[in-house]
Amino acid sequence: MNDETINSLKEALKLSPTNSPLRLLLAETFLNLNKLEEAEIEYSTLIEKTNDTKAKIGLAKVFFKKGSYSACNVILEEVIDNGLIDIQVYTLYSKGLLKENSTQKAIEVYQKAIGLDPNYFDEELDSQLRQKGNQENILLEEDELDYRFLQKPNINFNDVGGMESVKKEIDLKIIKPLLHPELYKAYGKKIGGGILLYGPPGCGKTFIAKATAGQVNAKFITISLNDILDMWIGNSEKNLHELFELARENTPCVLFIDEIDALGASRSDMKQSSGRHLINQFLQELDGVNSSNEGILIIGATNTPWNLDPAFRRPGRFDRIVFVPPPDATSRESILRLKLNNKPTGMIDLQSIAKKTENYSGADIDAIIDISIEQKLESSFSDGIPKPLETNDLIAAIKKHKPSTQEWFASAKNFAMFANDSGLYDEILTYLKIKK
Repeated sequence: MNDETINSLKEALKLSPTNSPLRLLLAETFLNLNKLEEAEIEYSTLIEKTNDTKAKIGLAKVFFKKGSYSACNVILEEVIDNGLIDIQVYTLYSKGLLKENSTQKAIEVYQKAIGLDPNYFDEELDSQLRQKGNQENILLEEDELDYRFLQKPNINFNDVGGMESVKKEIDLKIIKPLLHPELYKAYGKKIGGGILLYGPPGCGKTFIAKATAGQVNAKFITISLNDILDMWIGNSEKNLHELFELARENTPCVLFIDEIDALGASRSDMKQSSGRHLINQFLQELDGVNSSNEGILIIGATNTPWNLDPAFRRPGRFDRIVFVPPPDATSRESILRLKLNNKPTGMIDLQSIAKKTENYSGADIDAIIDISIEQKLESSFSDGIPKPLETNDLIAAIKKHKPSTQEWFASAKNFAMFANDSGLYDEILTYLKIKK
């Protein structure tokens, strides 16, 4: 369209000044030609005379192009509140909100557009509002949080075989403060804080955390990275904050963070700013910057503590780090007894099996029992009668399944010997009998 077209439309309007479709066409023509001042006049005139919704949307587009984002957003909010449901209007409103740094509301509006057509996407909004690699939206309502995460454990330290040094550390850092709050307050020490449990996978870090909650009759919340990550910018931080708030509302509470190395990886290794934002949010929650963490007992678990951001180990955060080794012989015997309970068994020499499974994790012991059962099932198919497990069945399974902790210790040994200036990993060397 050119000036000739505009002149024709103006002449037509002189003959029919109340012709709203004609004025709307002229306004749109000005907008398409980027003649913003003229477009604003025509849209405003039309709105004044007819309160036309299309004219309001057009005027909002004019304001957006002029950089008057606040005026644009006021108009679009009004037409949406009046019941207009339109993908393009939602998209423009989301972009306007983003220009005013209202990221969370921009996400909510863009989600409405996607809700109308799941295949719809806007490249600009996607690039700014979605986090690459995360395809699920897991924002949780308050009742869903309670249902999914809040537990009341029915186990305590009596159910944990062995692990005496681990239980002693937890008792001093977590349990004693709750039992003697007046003593700790007299010395100006807060009740709560964090312990980081580390060691090979499958060695009972989750179990000891849950038993800790049961020991002090506290609520228990367990979270992992997948419970927090969200594809929308800012929502991961919001999810993390809401889970900490859930713990604060249910004190005393043990907040257990599994695979914390995935959540608290070193910020220097983070390529995306969203990852760094999440770590910073986590550190703020640990410090109780905006809310008190009094009565929250935070336990983190990791297989690779050397990958954790050093900021997590500062005083008041995870300032006590506890090595959780593979179960000792007494613990392995207890695990075997527990796992074999209610299964058809003969006279099994548990002590002998425990001695033969040095360095086996709890998960490894599960595996050898499963291997034994599979062998027995084959021999039971012929007559349908369950055959009892015997000592020899478990010994045969041990020969087929080697301890999975060996690979972990090979890696951990290198860190303990060559990246251990502070003596943080001395317990690994002691366990491996390299250092007394």
